[in-house]
Amino acid sequence: MSLATFIRTVAGILEKAHVPYMLTGSLAAAYYATPRATQDVDVVIDTPKEGIERLVTCLLDSGFYVDRAAALSAWRTRTQFNAIDPDSGWKVDLIVRKDRAFSEVEFKRRERAEVLGLEVSLASLEDVILAKLEWAKVGDSELQRTDVLRLLERAGDRLAQEYVEAWVSELDLKAEWEAVLGRLSDTQPEA
Repeated sequence: MSLATFIRTVAGILEKAHVPYMLTGSLAAAYYATPRATQDVDVVIDTPKEGIERLVTCLLDSGFYVDRAAALSAWRTRTQFNAIDPDSGWKVDLIVRKDRAFSEVEFKRRERAEVLGLEVSLASLEDVILAKLEWAKVGDSELQRTDVLRLLERAGDRLAQEYVEAWVSELDLKAEWEAVLGRLSDTQPEA
């Protein structure tokens, strides 16, 4: 199964279960900048408990491996669970939207976009950058910082920098942001 087929399957299951979602992570970063290999698809979902129940049922009916108890626990704790297609080995990480101001705004800002020839809900450029900065901080991840650097190199004038900087301050990501901006200035040609 190709990545496009896997995404089509997952998006179809989410839509059948009436679970609002947005693609994020490496796949969203690849849409806005340079693709890199990924072993899974990251999807933020926002649904009541009944939506989780419908989603698990639809995943199981489609042949995915998913643990119902883990899904319900993730919904209660606003963390994540995964589902695996046993035939292809592809995995989707289903991330329950956090209960905080940024996550609410981020989810409302999602947009429809064409990814691998499919129309899907996708996190905005700015919100992908902020999420990757958070992951960089949590895991001291150079890979996440490099993703942010590539996103900024490609963004140009379409980046809502004031929005990013306001959330950088609110989410206490100033050190990560400044580190990436320092690297960005090193890659820019001198005028």
